[in-house]
Amino acid sequence: MPVPQANLYPDFNTVRLSHVEYNVSNLAESKRFYVDTLGLQVTGEEPGVLYLRAMEERGHHCMILREGAQPQVNVLGFKVWDEPDLDKACVWFQAKGRPTAWVDRAFQGRTLLTSDVFGVPLEFYAKMDRLPPIHQQYRLYNGVKPLRIDHFNTFSPDVDASVAFWNDMGFRVTEYTEDEASQKIWAAWMHRKGGVHDMAFTNGFGPRLHHTAFWVPTPLNIIDLLDLMATTGYVKNIERGPGRHGISNAFFLYIRDPDGHRIEIYCSDYQTVDPDLEPIKWDLKDPQRQTLWGAPAPKSWFEHGSSFADVAMRDSALAAQPIIAP
Repeated sequence: MPVPQANLYPDFNTVRLSHVEYNVSNLAESKRFYVDTLGLQVTGEEPGVLYLRAMEERGHHCMILREGAQPQVNVLGFKVWDEPDLDKACVWFQAKGRPTAWVDRAFQGRTLLTSDVFGVPLEFYAKMDRLPPIHQQYRLYNGVKPLRIDHFNTFSPDVDASVAFWNDMGFRVTEYTEDEASQKIWAAWMHRKGGVHDMAFTNGFGPRLHHTAFWVPTPLNIIDLLDLMATTGYVKNIERGPGRHGISNAFFLYIRDPDGHRIEIYCSDYQTVDPDLEPIKWDLKDPQRQTLWGAPAPKSWFEHGSSFADVAMRDSALAAQPIIAP
């Protein structure tokens, strides 16, 4: 199935992805991983909750860690252009038959809670508390030196349906993988902010969050992180990489936090702001789609994901698989 024509004039204007909220089983251990090892900055701390941001971000947080019995993902957050867009978003999701509610969120203005076509919990806001810039306070740079949150990737039981829904929301496809036998989309990368993706969808049991990605200055920062993780008790948390993706052309590393939530460290993709940019199509069996250098991903990369709170999951009808490392 071909990707849909880009919707350049959506009913409301989403600026970019904004933040993710994880449930974690041990907040102290998660803080050691995300703050002491990766280098995210603490912007708020209260009993059972930790708020974090990366070095270039002015919003109060890009990640919320909430201590809970069951590790899971509570919500994916997005920023819209202004308050009228927030009201338009509410009308749009209601017209799609999705539940909507106005909720109170710390450090955010009016916030709309809703979900996508498969129930992925989403929240949208126009205003978040602003913090002073720290991107030139180089004494604060630690770990992998994360600059900003970059994208989410989710497992979808029907990638064509996910793409259609998010395309209608104004997210544009930059690259996609098609299964030649069924002519269905196996994976897709969609953006708002002008990189390769804010949201991506991978075929599989879902919906589940595959990973959250952070942008870093250079590939050398990834090498530094590997050395740090290998000598501070995190060698088993290194899952895949380093390498360069065929899709997106970005340099990458996949790691797992203490609860198994997958994090991608990411840099060097390309600009996608032109409205008439044509999506790049990849064949599912092309060994360079996963890694430009030809190395396939491990089995865990296609199977493991983080569940969303109170969201029912189902198998995908598309059984096709790319090349998997033994």
